[in-house]
Amino acid sequence: MKKIILSIAVLSSILSAELFDKGKTAFGVVAGAGSSNGDSYFVAGVNADYFVMNGLSVGAGYRGWFGDDPTQHQITLSTNYYLSLNNQYHPYVGVFGRETFRDDFDYTSYGGRVGIAMRMSPTSYVSAGYAFEESSDCPFRFDDCSNSYPEFVFSLAF
Repeated sequence: MKKIILSIAVLSSILSAELFDKGKTAFGVVAGAGSSNGDSYFVAGVNADYFVMNGLSVGAGYRGWFGDDPTQHQITLSTNYYLSLNNQYHPYVGVFGRETFRDDFDYTSYGGRVGIAMRMSPTSYVSAGYAFEESSDCPFRFDDCSNSYPEFVFSLAF
């Protein structure tokens, strides 16, 4: 029985991993709404991930928070690990570091994420997950220096 389960797991990984194989690059777009200190924003961004090993990506991204004052710009470095369950669903876990630039001050944060990526085509997937973020140098004017939020990303892989 163990050999059958192991064979199915290996075969599933081989058949479904091409989106997440070593050497692949994925480009994603982010669009949504967010709030910060009582201000409401439209959030737009892009990110790129490179798979250094099958299932393991390193990436960088940009997000801009527009529509209220002050405008915010964020640069994020991340790493994610995608587990291949079958040809369509790939749960993931990841960590990230982020630098946020505002007119009045800058700050650094870090966090983790979990979620699932769903294959949409041979070269695209949608990710839905949840992230937790903690500010490492919390400005005194923030009441709460941690944040958690849902994430939804559409990605193309080449």
